[in-house]
This record gives sequence, structure tokens and C-alpha cells, in this order.
Amino acid sequence: MEYKSPVKFICRLSDRVNFVVELCLCLLGMSMAIVMGAQVFCRYVLNHSIFWSEEFGRITLVWLTFLGATSAFKRRMHVGIEFFVRNLPKGIKRVVDWLVWTGCVVFSSVLIYFGLRFTSFVSAQKTAALGITMAIPYAIIPTSGLILLIHSLASLFRGVSED
Repeated sequence: MEYKSPVKFICRLSDRVNFVVELCLCLLGMSMAIVMGAQVFCRYVLNHSIFWSEEFGRITLVWLTFLGATSAFKRRMHVGIEFFVRNLPKGIKRVVDWLVWTGCVVFSSVLIYFGLRFTSFVSAQKTAALGITMAIPYAIIPTSGLILLIHSLASLFRGVSED
């Protein structure tokens, strides 16, 4: 595929990544609902607990939260203070937007860096019930940081190209 500019490439990448993220959100949400529903049924009807379901539910909820935050960020559904920015002159508004998106790039880069370090640190540990490496639950930190970085760069480049 040939892209005419880096701006178009990063914007399309951001859109495609968000599509995959939203698909993952659906799958994770359905799997969590099914497992937790089965847990309730087994515990109260069959009087037998699925021992790994609570740990699975916690890990899935964390992944849903981080991935959901990236999707909300992409769709600009996150909490924002637009009252002040909306009333600024156009030139100052551009500067503020640029500062905000640059701050988001810095934040997501920090999230990636320290998320990778922490994920590596806990990789030798295993979860209690599932027996998987702790790197799997914590991998969402650098993963969401990377997704946020892509979305932030797309917004930053989109804003710069409009100037």
C-alpha cells in the first residue's frame, strides 16, 4: 500500500488499530460474561465453584479497562475541559491543542517504557489459579501505551497538517 504522506499513514493505522481494539473489547466482554455467568450457575446450582474464574474475571476486567480507555481516547469520549479551550482565540487554541497532544505522546511513551520494564520484572512469577506468567496480565500496560501513542500521533499530525 502506498500512502501519500506520513499523516495519512498514521491516521489510517490509528483507525485500523482502533477497529481491532473494539473487536477485542467485544470478545473480552463476552468471554468475561460467559465465564462469570457459568461461575454463578456452578456455585449456586451445582454447588461447585470454578476455581480459576475469579482470577480470569479480574485479569479480563483490567484488560477491558485499559483497552476501553484507548478506544475512548481515539473517539474523544474521555473527560475533557473544553469550556476554556472552546472560548480561546484560534491561534492560542492551536498552541494549546499542540501542547495537549504532545503531552499525550510523552505520557504514552512513559507508559510503554515503564510498562515494559515492569512486565519484564514480573514475568518469572505465575498467577495463583490460572498458572500463567504475570507478564500476561501486565502486558496491557505497554500495549495500551503503544495504542495511545499511535492515536496521539495521529491527532498531533492531523492538527499540524490543518495549520
